[in-house]
Amino acid sequence: MTGFSLLGLVRGSIGILFIISVCYMLSENKKAIPWKIVIAGLITQFMVGIGVIYIPAFYKACEFIGRIFIHLILFSKEGAHFVFGDLVNSDKVGFIFAFQVLPAIVFFGALTGVLYHYGIIQKVVNLFAWLLQRIMNISGPESLATSANIFLGQSESPLLIKSYLEKMSRSEIFQIMVAGMSMLAGSVLALYIGFLGGSDQAQQLFFAKHLIAASVMAAPGAIVVAKILIPQTTEFDRNARLEKHPSGSNVLSAIFGGTGDGLKLAVNVAAMLIVFVAFISLFNYLALKIGDWTNLNSLIATSTNGKYQVLTLQFILGYCFSPVMWLIGICTDDIVSTGRLLGEKVILTELIGYLHLSELRSAGVFMQQKSIIMSTYLLSGFANFASIGVQIACIGSLAPGQRTLVSEIGFKAMVAGTLTSLLSACMIGMII
Repeated sequence: MTGFSLLGLVRGSIGILFIISVCYMLSENKKAIPWKIVIAGLITQFMVGIGVIYIPAFYKACEFIGRIFIHLILFSKEGAHFVFGDLVNSDKVGFIFAFQVLPAIVFFGALTGVLYHYGIIQKVVNLFAWLLQRIMNISGPESLATSANIFLGQSESPLLIKSYLEKMSRSEIFQIMVAGMSMLAGSVLALYIGFLGGSDQAQQLFFAKHLIAASVMAAPGAIVVAKILIPQTTEFDRNARLEKHPSGSNVLSAIFGGTGDGLKLAVNVAAMLIVFVAFISLFNYLALKIGDWTNLNSLIATSTNGKYQVLTLQFILGYCFSPVMWLIGICTDDIVSTGRLLGEKVILTELIGYLHLSELRSAGVFMQQKSIIMSTYLLSGFANFASIGVQIACIGSLAPGQRTLVSEIGFKAMVAGTLTSLLSACMIGMII
């Protein structure tokens, strides 16, 4: 699976040039682009990719963290089994999402509350922020929020720097938004490990390693993309640090609060899946009828050699995004399938994307394992239309003076988050 190839390096280089060119064309101030930060970020992002594939100490560290996640998933299943009984056992009753996947989110919410209560998350975030600030030369609040997004969601990380938000520049606010769009929270990381790995612990570990690496790679990548699109042109605060602010008066209070947060997220995830899968079915039903009336269905079946039989959302998205997939290095046989996944992530959510990646993988649709791995990085992050509303609500409520700015640059942040994921997928594709 591993090994550099000339073709892979050439295709990857084309992809990186394409992404950076798109960023340059969308830049608000081309003369102010900090190319030193861009180069430093690209090198850092590439080195993380090299590490997860080739450097034993690095990929063993990712695997160690992955094993922790897998054990925590198993612990959550024990709690779920006590409540739901054999409904948790997929070998006996088949796959039931609500009973076998969602309990992990609730448990991770409670665990996050405990870790935050004891100041463990704050220490890890401060370490990552210190590294980012030294490598990338960005402001203290930016480095804190970007680092926090490796572990927390786009709604939680701005809370950590709420005292700085009102005074932050346009470029800094944009950076925070892009970071939120580009990375995965720890709570949903467990969900996607379960999606992609199923009940096979070896596969869970394999995808856990890559999902963790994808979130880490996105940190410097988000800075690169954000600073090209909206460069920093004013002085900034280099000093910021997270202090230990206990969540709750004691550990039991922290568990109860975290459990409540996890339960809300689990319910939201279930509701989103119900609604979005239903909308896909509705769209495909209407598209099928249109395809019959216009004779498009037979034309599609003939032109795709039976891969697609009728007009569907998946067909439309796959062919719209397939040129981009080729540019970042996906093999020609898989560009339509991966293009469909990217489209679903942007229009719907990454949740739908990972769900369908799991289904396509199980069905043996992909011609190359490399395409599956690149898709894992491609789907990482919350860059979708719904997240624009989430960020307006979150940052706008914490810093009312910035609400208009957040609304103005929300769509651009979503585009930047998508470009960040493309950059990570392109780099990982170069080295496997």
